[in-house]
Amino acid sequence: MLQGRFLQLSVIPIVIFSLWVLCAKYSDISPILLPAPQSVLETFKELLVSGELIEHIVSSAKRTLSGFALSSFIGILLALIFSQSPLAKNLGYFVVEAARVTPPLALIPLLILWLGIEEAPKVAIVFLSSFFPIYLNALTAIESVELKLKEVAKTLHFSAWETFRLLTIPAALPGILTGLRVGFGYSWRALVGAELIAASSGLGFMISEASEFSKTSVVFVGIFSIIVIGVFMDWLLSSLIKRYAKFFSV
Repeated sequence: MLQGRFLQLSVIPIVIFSLWVLCAKYSDISPILLPAPQSVLETFKELLVSGELIEHIVSSAKRTLSGFALSSFIGILLALIFSQSPLAKNLGYFVVEAARVTPPLALIPLLILWLGIEEAPKVAIVFLSSFFPIYLNALTAIESVELKLKEVAKTLHFSAWETFRLLTIPAALPGILTGLRVGFGYSWRALVGAELIAASSGLGFMISEASEFSKTSVVFVGIFSIIVIGVFMDWLLSSLIKRYAKFFSV
């Protein structure tokens, strides 16, 4: 069954790669527009051996993890507070909604004016992009805890804190973890977009700089690196959700 699923997942990538090989070898498309797979592989080896690719990946990873950690902490904390206090939720409603419907990348010029051109604007973009999936999923999960669990808490004479800690949080954890998974995907995409506009390192910067000098092979290496890292992290978070959710669900 596992092999069958792997084959299904591999069909489209194999077809795309085959078309790429055929187009690069037999079509009249310029290598500047579509480099051959061999050329991209050679470029990948060069960037890897020189350490340039690792340097850009590390820069992007640091920004992503910093913004993601901050958005996870604040997003889950606000969800906990708002789920327990309707007053706090109502007071913060318009601010949260206004920020939610504003595209983070549209704020880059303002963030650069406020925070400068160093790391802070990129981390802020990651934070704004990943905050709302995390916050909304956590809030929905906590507020959706079944009424029967609360009845169980009353039967066992749990205090409000014991109910929250022993029943509400474990029951809401799968939804919270799903929000973290979605939030990381948003943060990774937004960071690369921010690096395309304002950065001096990172995968987005590498792609942008290579594009200016028509180094299409480098652009392809950057894109593939983004895809591989993004898919791997999504798989990792998905695996953690499947592995641990059953232990915390009630």
